[in-house]
Amino acid sequence: MGWLWAIIVGFVLGLIAKAIIPGKQHSPLWLTTIFGMLGAIVGNAVARAAGVDATSGIDWWRHIFQLVAAIIIVALGDAAYMAVRGNKKRGRA
Repeated sequence: MGWLWAIIVGFVLGLIAKAIIPGKQHSPLWLTTIFGMLGAIVGNAVARAAGVDATSGIDWWRHIFQLVAAIIIVALGDAAYMAVRGNKKRGRA
């Protein structure tokens, strides 16, 4: 059941990150979900390093770290996706 929650959280984080980043992102939804999952993993690691991974109540700081990491990963991942996708299209022409 843990993998299902990872996919759901990654999907939601990826979509929120895409909505926050200005401009149009071209990466497909499945890749955005993977970027969101990676953002959740990195955000959890940063929260653990900062000592705020387990607090009483809702872990707002952990969620903020996850969202910031997802925004960074979605932005960088989309740029990489477009670089690879652009090179493939130029090769065909």
